[in-house]
Amino acid sequence: MTLPINDPGVFALGNEQWPGGPADSCQGSLTSALRQGSLTGMGAEDTPDTPASLAGQVTDKDPAVGLQAVVALRRLLEELERVHVDNARDQDWSWQSIAASLNVSRQSVHEKHASRRRAEGKEG
Repeated sequence: MTLPINDPGVFALGNEQWPGGPADSCQGSLTSALRQGSLTGMGAEDTPDTPASLAGQVTDKDPAVGLQAVVALRRLLEELERVHVDNARDQDWSWQSIAASLNVSRQSVHEKHASRRRAEGKEG
C-alpha cells in the first residue's frame, strides 16, 4: 500500500510510509514494512505499531500496554542510532564527533558500533 507523502497523517522514513504521524524523511533503510514487526516484537498482522501510535500507547493506563510500547520505542531508537551512526561514519565523521553529537563518550559509541560495522564490512 503506497500512501502520498504529502498527506499530513502519514509518517514517512525514506521510501517507507506509515499512517499516524507527520510527514518526514530519513534514511531509506530505517524500517521497511517487513522489518517493522520484528522491530516492535509483534507481527504485522497484530497491530500497526507506528511511532505515533507507540507514543500514544506509552501513556496507556494498562501497564502491559505502556511497557510493551516502551520496549518497541527502545528498539526503534536503537535502529535510528545505528542508521545515523552508519551515515555519519560513511561521511567520514570521527568517533569523537559522533560521540559528542550523542552526548556519550567516544569509547562507548566506538564499543557499541565499531565491531558491528567491521562485521558488516563497513570499517577497515
